[in-house]
Amino acid sequence: MTVTTGSDQDSQDLARLGYKQELARTLGAFSAFCTGFAFISILTGIFLLFGFAFATGGAVSWWAWVIAGLGQMLFALSFAELAVKYPLAGSIYNWSKRLARPATAWMSGAILILALIVSTAGVALALNAVLPAVSDIFVISDDPVKNSVILGIIMIALTTVVNVSKAKVMALINNVGVSIELVGAVVLIVGFLLRAERGPQVVFDSNGTVGSTSGGLGGVLLIAVLLGLYVMWGFDTAGSVSEETHNPRKTNPKAIIRAVAASAVIGGLLLLTAFMAVKDIKSEEFASGGIAYLVTDVFGDFIGKVLLICVAIAIFTCGMANQIGAARMMFAMARDNALPGSSSLSKVSPRSQQPTVPIVFVGVVAILILLVNISQPKLITLLTSVTVILALLAYCLVVGPFTLVRWRGGWDQAEPGYFSLGAAGKWVSGTAFAWAVLMIVNVAWPRKNVYNPESTFLLWGGVIIPAIAVALSGMVYVFQSKKVGVRSEHAAELGA
Repeated sequence: MTVTTGSDQDSQDLARLGYKQELARTLGAFSAFCTGFAFISILTGIFLLFGFAFATGGAVSWWAWVIAGLGQMLFALSFAELAVKYPLAGSIYNWSKRLARPATAWMSGAILILALIVSTAGVALALNAVLPAVSDIFVISDDPVKNSVILGIIMIALTTVVNVSKAKVMALINNVGVSIELVGAVVLIVGFLLRAERGPQVVFDSNGTVGSTSGGLGGVLLIAVLLGLYVMWGFDTAGSVSEETHNPRKTNPKAIIRAVAASAVIGGLLLLTAFMAVKDIKSEEFASGGIAYLVTDVFGDFIGKVLLICVAIAIFTCGMANQIGAARMMFAMARDNALPGSSSLSKVSPRSQQPTVPIVFVGVVAILILLVNISQPKLITLLTSVTVILALLAYCLVVGPFTLVRWRGGWDQAEPGYFSLGAAGKWVSGTAFAWAVLMIVNVAWPRKNVYNPESTFLLWGGVIIPAIAVALSGMVYVFQSKKVGVRSEHAAELGA
């Protein structure tokens, strides 16, 4: 009698989708969750962008975080269903490929690769907001722009080394990093709560911003929601490691949903307790220093620095996850011969069972973006904002076709025991598409208080840069489209 192990079953499921097992299948449920949560990294995003949201709406901006969490959960629920049926690397690309036309799938993957690479560079710059406050040893240059680039380059070099290591090493470092971030976030929440100066009703205090913003409360929330959008995306990476996860059809859908849910809840509590704990919510120090100022004020210098180190670790694991997401997307597209240089980009190292070339490529391009940032420091700010637009465009190219397929009756529900939204699925994916379109318009809107422009190009950058990215991607697709097809070295063997 032949016994089929879980690993064998996972490989057979992959073979039925046309590919042979090449990546190391070593990740468990917690590791898959950590991949999605590390990408979101609430400590990274909130520490960097708290001042923007607070200046926009005061404590009322907390409601914008809630709205963003609910909106992004719509994507997570739709993606979870797709992860059950298509447990493949390069999640967005492969899901769209099975729901829409080849051009749509290609565009979704290419656009998200661009977003992930730029995001890798943007996350690396975040170290300069934390490490110099921990020790002067991290002040390598008196020029803050150059210092941020130097620290960023060092970080990307290290994340590249970790990501090309064996899968177990990468997973261990990622899991430890996320565990530290979770503990650090809980400590912050409890500490802020114990030092609360006011009750939770503070979230109805706009600090005078509503009356000074066009559109009143609605206008404030539309701007402040950018904080949640900047932070809570990339959770699809938990699905992009499906070929490296045990029992991915059950594990990865839960990982996607849990990553968004945990980030929304923990981030919401962190913001709420921060508003409750600050002594003077109208102080200039709080407005300019944000959470970092409050940490030192509440916990003191020593413990405050320990917590800032936790934030630095969160930034590092966030950078790792960005690079993983981009590399897996490139690998998935390359094994379909969908990218220039697919032969090299699709190779899997026999030693580490990792797609080494895409990992190194992402690291090198991200470093080049950082070097450009030395002479054009405002460019990275604009590009980081544009990553959200590109990510939402890619998500649109999945949930849009998914909605059409479901409404036309072309979607078979998952068998019992696997995640499924049932009949409600078409409403969830349809609402997710509408949310994405609304947020793309919202983020791209040329507001001066968002893009802080010095030129017409910067003001309209949220429209111009995505348009250029889509146009260039389309040109590459026209060149590459006739070559697309699963490369023989990656195709499942007949009878598998």
